[in-house]
Amino acid sequence: MSLNPYEIAKDFPILSRTIRDGKKLVYLDSGATSQKPNVVIEAESNFYRMHNAAAHRGAHQLAEEATDALENARAIVAEFLNAEVDEVVFTKSATESLNLISYAMGNAEPGNRFHLKAGDSIVVSEMEHHANLIPWQQLAARTGATLKWFEVTAEGRLDLSSIDSMIDATTKVVALTHQSNVLGTINPLTEIVKRAHNVGAVVVLDACQSVPHMKVDVKSLGIDFLAFSGHKTVGPTGVGIFWGRAELLKDLPPFLTGGSMIENVTMTSATWAGAPRKFEAGVPNMAQAVGLGAAFTYLNKVGMENIHAHEVSLTALLLNEIQDIPEVKIVGPLDMNLRGGTVSFTVGEIHPHDLGQYLDSQGIAVRTGHHCAWPLTRKLGVPATTRASLYLYNTPEEIHALVSGIRDAQKYFG
Repeated sequence: MSLNPYEIAKDFPILSRTIRDGKKLVYLDSGATSQKPNVVIEAESNFYRMHNAAAHRGAHQLAEEATDALENARAIVAEFLNAEVDEVVFTKSATESLNLISYAMGNAEPGNRFHLKAGDSIVVSEMEHHANLIPWQQLAARTGATLKWFEVTAEGRLDLSSIDSMIDATTKVVALTHQSNVLGTINPLTEIVKRAHNVGAVVVLDACQSVPHMKVDVKSLGIDFLAFSGHKTVGPTGVGIFWGRAELLKDLPPFLTGGSMIENVTMTSATWAGAPRKFEAGVPNMAQAVGLGAAFTYLNKVGMENIHAHEVSLTALLLNEIQDIPEVKIVGPLDMNLRGGTVSFTVGEIHPHDLGQYLDSQGIAVRTGHHCAWPLTRKLGVPATTRASLYLYNTPEEIHALVSGIRDAQKYFG
């Protein structure tokens, strides 16, 4: 069953507006943040209107309703990921989720399975978003561990030829993006996860660009930890997810302390509650979590398989048409094998920022710059690109509009 992007777009109020002197909005920047359907906007605002109270705090009816709403959202997220409910932790963002795991490991004491020291190693890749690179740089600096990385080929794929030497007996963490936010590359995980587990390392997956666009089953993937952001999944800003296998969360130290993440407190010591409460210090972002639950309910109704198939079709169309434009260079895979709906490119001598501004003047919203992946763009020799990132509400006509806009920009800049 295929989806109808024209009908879906009607669910997103912002997509009906015009910009830049009455031009129809063509939104091709969902890799940065997705737009929100009415059901998500209403779920979040309805929480504030009718159920606002501090969840897990208070014995009155509103507190009970807020708690039920929060935990119902957690159950929806768990089902979406094929996870256990108590494995799902609400954070404010994917960046916080990745910092949570890296700082928690840094808090692990000798004897804890997550304790890192000089002689240990952490493995990442050259295609990581800064949010899945800098926390590991910092953890390595604090603990004396060595940071290692998989290189990226000229075609925009991970070079796994050195996997046995890269992931070795010293490796404690392998942290990778599932899908590159620049290249659109979907990384093959089976071999990496198997190798990591064979040497006793844990696998941390940055799923910001995969969870919104394809079915992600944490049990099937065999990974240990996962992070993603709500605002890229047609959900609200200010909410992210940190997921970990239950037996690992039990041993992982907390990241933030205080509030209701405790089991018992005296004036000189404290013990921690179990997951997920151990990792949710302070009043949770309840309305945002409720909105995220509504977002996943919406995505489930559309069908993740349908969304992925639609994006594959649109991406193939874009790759086919954009390659016919003189001087266009695509940064990333040119085929649809293990590839998602993100296409980054350069156009001759036109600076990406200039191209982005021209497209904006035509009502077309794209992203320009290094996309928070500076080491990757430097490695590929393109410090900045223009990026179109597609989602369930985009149409073939919008792909044609982008292609026409690029051709018109070439004429405009001579």
